[in-house]
Amino acid sequence: MRQVLVPIDPSNEARTRSAIAEVVGLHRQEPIGVRLLRVLPRLTNHVSMFFAPSELHQLQAQSGAEDLQFAQGLLTAAGVPFTCTVMVGRSAETIAKAAREFGCDRIVFGEEPTGLATKVFGSLAGQVRHLLDPTEAQVLGS
Repeated sequence: MRQVLVPIDPSNEARTRSAIAEVVGLHRQEPIGVRLLRVLPRLTNHVSMFFAPSELHQLQAQSGAEDLQFAQGLLTAAGVPFTCTVMVGRSAETIAKAAREFGCDRIVFGEEPTGLATKVFGSLAGQVRHLLDPTEAQVLGS
């Protein structure tokens, strides 16, 4: 069974809708495993020194789970089974690592209008494409 990774950015609802619509379409064509991924940035040492490691881990897991709720609702409404993962790290590197770790052969980002930052720095999907060998995973979306 194919495995699909869907990185979620809770600040971009339109992109999430686009990615989930694409995943629902893929699910209707063939059985796939779907994994939602929320990547949280690492906290600075100054911030993290105020929390016990277990407390920090719990807070990050809770925050990531809340960030995934919108996408979970869309997949549940469409009848598509999924699993969720929250990871901490740099976005592109962590997404590529997750794709390898979970054996995902597709990463679905959804479509996003190109803004100035994307033109200057490149899109997150483009960064992930650069990190992965094309035989590892197909990156869909912009």
